[in-house]
Amino acid sequence: MVCIIYIPTSVSKLTAVAWHGGPGAPCDPDGNNLPFGAPPPPRHDDEHNVWAPFTGQSQFLLADFLFRKVEMSAPNIDYLMELWAFETARYDGTSPFCSHKEAYEAIDSIRAGDVPWECLSVEPPDDLPAGAPTWKQNQYQVWYRNPDTVIKNMLDNPDFNGQFDYVPYVYTDGNGQRRWSNVMSGNYAWRQCDTIFEDDPTTEGATYVGVILGSDKTTVSVATGHVEYHPLYLSIGNPHNAVRRAHWNAVTPIGFLAIPKSDRKYDDDQEFRTFKRKLFHSSISAILQPLKSGMTTPVVRRCPDGHYRWVIYDLCAFIADYPEQVMLAGIVQNWCARCTALPEDLDGEGGRRTRELTDLVTRTLPSDVLWDQYGIDDDIVPFTNDFPRADIHAILTPDLLHQVIKGTFKDHLVQWTGEYLQAIHGAAHADEIMDDIDRRIAATPSFPGLRQFPHGRRFKQWTGDDSKALMKVYLPAVAEYVPEQLVRCLRSFLDFCYLVRRSELGEDTLHQAENALRSFHEEREIFKTSGIRPTGFSLPRQHSLVHYLRLIQEYGAPNGLCSSITESRHITAVKRPWRRSNRFEALGQMLLVKTH
Repeated sequence: MVCIIYIPTSVSKLTAVAWHGGPGAPCDPDGNNLPFGAPPPPRHDDEHNVWAPFTGQSQFLLADFLFRKVEMSAPNIDYLMELWAFETARYDGTSPFCSHKEAYEAIDSIRAGDVPWECLSVEPPDDLPAGAPTWKQNQYQVWYRNPDTVIKNMLDNPDFNGQFDYVPYVYTDGNGQRRWSNVMSGNYAWRQCDTIFEDDPTTEGATYVGVILGSDKTTVSVATGHVEYHPLYLSIGNPHNAVRRAHWNAVTPIGFLAIPKSDRKYDDDQEFRTFKRKLFHSSISAILQPLKSGMTTPVVRRCPDGHYRWVIYDLCAFIADYPEQVMLAGIVQNWCARCTALPEDLDGEGGRRTRELTDLVTRTLPSDVLWDQYGIDDDIVPFTNDFPRADIHAILTPDLLHQVIKGTFKDHLVQWTGEYLQAIHGAAHADEIMDDIDRRIAATPSFPGLRQFPHGRRFKQWTGDDSKALMKVYLPAVAEYVPEQLVRCLRSFLDFCYLVRRSELGEDTLHQAENALRSFHEEREIFKTSGIRPTGFSLPRQHSLVHYLRLIQEYGAPNGLCSSITESRHITAVKRPWRRSNRFEALGQMLLVKTH
């Protein structure tokens, strides 16, 4: 069922929103439909202390301030409480907490919205031969939280009310052009609802909840043993992109995946690489098993507006950079995870990868042909094969941070421009030119939205924000020293970048982005003719740009599904808890810190 609503924006123009059915009929906790217009049940009993285990709101806010906002040490908490007790003793009062222990006990006893961590152990086989590598003998632990309970808490979050889509929709502006913004405005969610309701008509009317996953390794210490973790994050597609970018508990860690280590002689060992990939996929599959039944049979969940509704789960998107996409898709390095274009000519002809195609060729072709002609590692079965309707090649989303901002711009164009200057002017004169470019970048005036680089671009540790800031001033700084074709190349790419980074994109925007990308592909030939890229431009991250326009139509604005969201979540989910640990077997201590 499609519901079309016309919203007047002016006297002469109307905007239309086509909803994929209604938002789902409200029901009671047992799934029985409520009368039309019935109010939602109260979230809390008036006689119950909603701030429990704290005595009230003030004590809760104080605990939140001490533990989360300022991360005050235990001795300082004791000292503050002692001063507080001295001051309030004149009025026969006392401090909110007797000591840091009482504060910690109250925090640890919080149960509302909390999901306990569980451990999954992967044991080595009993029939290992003597002298087997240590990575085969080790036991691996995967810590995880029940994703069904995590999603239940997300759906029950009243903070999302008003910024939450209950059904997929198609939005058309006053000029008759379709526009894409949030995940539910894309074709993927609409198409999945069609598939679900056609396969089982009894599910029609259930609220579609698209599960969004993200994984990315992060290093917390290089100097002391190269400590790294591999968190797995979960979100859902219903909250608006702005909510997900701001987190608002819309992105939460649900697992810490095992990272097998071994001796250097196994760094290029195919068997070790296969083992790591299989462990990766089997771990994610095991973590997500509680969601499987809810992907075919709707379950009752309370929504942000307070009403209970039947909802049905679906694997919707996976946020990952290119190395992670290679592991997820089970493909060979330097191939594309979305199409079958050959790695030596990624922008050439290539069909779309699908789960059906992979299954077909895997059953009919030998391993060496799969590897060489399709880029498929048939030793790997993607975790999505364990769940209905899921296709790993379809749910991999665009990654603005690693493909556009840090990938094509910083790692490719900025680097190639420097190499071009050296090839044309020689190393000595090129260094003088680069110094002048750095002075120009450093001379950026103070202005809202512009960042100043006191030493130009000569710094080693780049962040995504650094690359975004450099984009705004790089082109005018180099324009005098490079030919017009290179200027047009940079301009076309920047046009494409700023267009696809918008929070809402229309058909006209996609057309402009398509023209900018076509111009960029034409103008970047200067790097080939000048000898900087004699082999061409078969680079996976740069090739990914050709898929952006279709993926925007599938998932909405890319900034709502970018790895910058999961990377920024590393700070609160991994790095801060690690710094608060004693560094010895830190993961167990990190899990005690509230990471949701």
